[in-house]
Amino acid sequence: MIEITLGSNQSNQRLDKVLQRHLREAPPGFVYKMLRKKNITLNGEKALGNEQTVFGDTVQFFLSEETYLKMRGKEKPHNIEDISFPEIPVLYEDNDVCIFLKPAGILSQKATQYDVSVNEWVVLRARRNGIISDSDFESFRPSVVNRLDRNTSGIMCAGLSLRGLQVLSELFREHRIRKFYYALAAGRIEKPREFSSWLVKDRRTNKVRIYADNVHGAERIHTAVKPLRVYSDRTLLLVEIFTGKSHQIRAQLASSGHPILGDPKYGDPEMNRKYHLGMQCLMACRLEFPGDCALSDLAGKVFETEAPKEWPLGTAGD
Repeated sequence: MIEITLGSNQSNQRLDKVLQRHLREAPPGFVYKMLRKKNITLNGEKALGNEQTVFGDTVQFFLSEETYLKMRGKEKPHNIEDISFPEIPVLYEDNDVCIFLKPAGILSQKATQYDVSVNEWVVLRARRNGIISDSDFESFRPSVVNRLDRNTSGIMCAGLSLRGLQVLSELFREHRIRKFYYALAAGRIEKPREFSSWLVKDRRTNKVRIYADNVHGAERIHTAVKPLRVYSDRTLLLVEIFTGKSHQIRAQLASSGHPILGDPKYGDPEMNRKYHLGMQCLMACRLEFPGDCALSDLAGKVFETEAPKEWPLGTAGD
């Protein structure tokens, strides 16, 4: 069984149209035949094809891998010059580093040669601005340093030179850059809290589980949250992570009974439907560089941004 999760670009459409684009080489009628035979299901249930998709829906394909790949067909790798990127604001840039705001809905780094990610945007920008030439690519390629989930927005850093990449990588690896996020979580959290737990990732499902005690294969995680605005059924949090593990904030808050609004994996479907969210309300909002940063222009600097206007942020207490 192969399962995919529908993102914001696949929501609010008829299921059959989404499937026909996904299985681009499928013959006419194939999708409807597979739906009738329950070889393709929506959220684990039989579907007709006329259902309206919602952000976070899951589609299951009970097909052999060979059949699935044949129906998917082959895509041509993107020519970087032909890629159309969304608007990506730059907070800081010099010849060594670029600090920018990644929009939700785009990968940090591509997983296959056919993906589009902000890493390609970094390379293209560096080339167009004359920071790096084509001949430089033989020995070095600009790259993002920290990663955010596809549907998480916020501040990211990229190394444009070997020195910039090495310094930034060391700072993030040694947790010397303080990292803060905005998270809009379900329920009311009225006092600051700290979580110290254990996380285990299931690579088959790309989900993680949180444990109170150490178990086989677990990694320690440490997270602190501070309420900024408390509403009737949700709370805007400032979250600081002291470890940087996959899905750490999303899974930690969900396990504490306060899932992030809009989260398709760990969220509360009822809350997501109530607020008609097409994104998860999680944003990397603040980076604090140490005073002894080897890149002197960044020493002691703080970069921050505001929570997205698209989030349901009304008057506190509503």
